[in-house]
Amino acid sequence: MLTKKFKDLLKKQHYSVVGEHSAVQICRWTKKSLLEKGYCYKQKFYGIQSHRCCQMTPSVAYCQHRCVFCWRAIEYTLGDKIKGKIDEPKDIVDGCINSQKKMLIGFMGNEKCNKFKLREAMNIKHFAISLAGEPTIYPYIDGLIKELDRRSITSFLVTNGMLPKVIENLKPTQLYVSLDAPNEKLYKKIDAPVSGKWKNLMKTLELIPGLSKKTRTVLRLTLIRNMNMQNAEEYSNLIKKSQPRFVEVKGYVAVGFSRQRLGVKFMPTHDEVKKFAEEISKCCDYKIIDEKYESRVVLLAEDDKDKSRFLKIDD
Repeated sequence: MLTKKFKDLLKKQHYSVVGEHSAVQICRWTKKSLLEKGYCYKQKFYGIQSHRCCQMTPSVAYCQHRCVFCWRAIEYTLGDKIKGKIDEPKDIVDGCINSQKKMLIGFMGNEKCNKFKLREAMNIKHFAISLAGEPTIYPYIDGLIKELDRRSITSFLVTNGMLPKVIENLKPTQLYVSLDAPNEKLYKKIDAPVSGKWKNLMKTLELIPGLSKKTRTVLRLTLIRNMNMQNAEEYSNLIKKSQPRFVEVKGYVAVGFSRQRLGVKFMPTHDEVKKFAEEISKCCDYKIIDEKYESRVVLLAEDDKDKSRFLKIDD
């Protein structure tokens, strides 16, 4: 159960708590898109519409890790199992959509807001299941994805890979596996596991070739200056082992509570991120196919002509 103190903290950070263990927060790129000030790299890479995306989590306070770069208050983590009442997938989806709509209403009075986009934003087409916590801890995560499918809403699920037996049965639109470290020693330093294990992440990586046959798979590397940017060959070996459809090489951003643990000096520039991506590319068959400077992110793939990464958006 979420404590009142934690709920108050979430509210202060502009989260909206949904049910017993879920939350939604309007992504800054959704806001920027509505104000015509830019868009998320996922729009450039994969064709989603930033203003129609709902950033949420079904397990806001639950995770096996205490990652040093996490933007949330990790000291409030309640463990790796949701205790008490478990909300149904339909109720979570309804609650997140309703909460997002309520938060978006405030843009009605903003003269700089694109009102056509705002009307479209009320018809949510994408769920980014990531926000905070580990979503696969939610015991009905498969049902949540199927509920989104039923509503023709895409699902971009981000996981830390700690529950391979759960992950192997999931079929989101796009499955992200976070690879924050190239070896177990750095994994323990960066992800600070409480109940997580490196061997579980390795099992998940072994599943990716099979998962790629039913969903788009992505390895996401979060680069932290002076921590994990000297190991291109080790990362490349893990990429060759898992054979994902895509690899995102993304720089750490000092936001939220991570500023108290790391701060701006640990943020690599886009040029540093791209240089490291190039080093990875030299060690494997994955080549740079796209990048977004504002987000400090570079996209790699084996086939630079693969257009299936772009979603077909239906109104």
